[in-house]
Amino acid sequence: MKVILRALRPKQWTKNGLLFAALVFSFEFLDANAVLRCIAGFACFSLISSFGYIYNDIQDREADALHPKKRLRPIASGELTPSRAKGVMMVLALIGLGGAWLLAPAFFVIVLLYLSTTLFYSLFLKHHVILDVMGIAAGFIWRAVAGAVVIDVQISEWLLLCTAFLALFLGFNKRRGELLKLEDKAAEHRRNLADYTPEMLDQCQAVTTSGTVISYSLYTVLASPLQTPWLLITLPYVLYGIFRYTFLVQVRGAGESPEEILLRDRGILLTCLLYLVTAVLILLLAEPSL
Repeated sequence: MKVILRALRPKQWTKNGLLFAALVFSFEFLDANAVLRCIAGFACFSLISSFGYIYNDIQDREADALHPKKRLRPIASGELTPSRAKGVMMVLALIGLGGAWLLAPAFFVIVLLYLSTTLFYSLFLKHHVILDVMGIAAGFIWRAVAGAVVIDVQISEWLLLCTAFLALFLGFNKRRGELLKLEDKAAEHRRNLADYTPEMLDQCQAVTTSGTVISYSLYTVLASPLQTPWLLITLPYVLYGIFRYTFLVQVRGAGESPEEILLRDRGILLTCLLYLVTAVLILLLAEPSL
């Protein structure tokens, strides 16, 4: 069971925390039913995302065996056989998709679209430069959409825009981290890494950083919940988080695993916590009935 749990990559479930964005910014976090539905949606999405991780590990087990870190994964190391891993996948699919259908048919459709995107990424997109990062970003966008659908609120185009730029920022930094870590062996692990250069990734990072900051800034001014301009106060947290992440990638050689940075770096953790507390307090103070 420990081996199977490792294969599920529970650390990467932190990415599914994006489902709670719609809960916060639609001001539904005071509704207990909405909170419970969002938690259930998070659980379903986590199971389906683990389905994708196991499928990807089966496909990449030979390449992962050459990676200094990924070779320790259960399938690449031989601790979990592909046949048993496929059995685990079936259980995950049954529980995850079944739970999604019970929550809402529309949510079930979004989960299916996310799963399709994940499989398409594993089979095709990850082998092609730029498209691989766009595939990663698409997964984050489906998470943001799922968070709105599961609690039945309108999907904000600003939420999707901010999510897209942030996901592209993380994706290009992930490739930058892989290049720095693997160096001349990068192409052996993944063919398309040979097409990336540090200079190209720096330019992509600059564009996506600007897009993330500008889109979030415009959102707080033009379309923030309850039409409160005070949400602009949270912008320094966003700036620090992005600059801190860039520092960790460029100077500390991190970035290959975004979820590990989120869970381990105190600066990023504290920034996320302060951002959430500040945003919730601003929304509570802006609500006329409160």
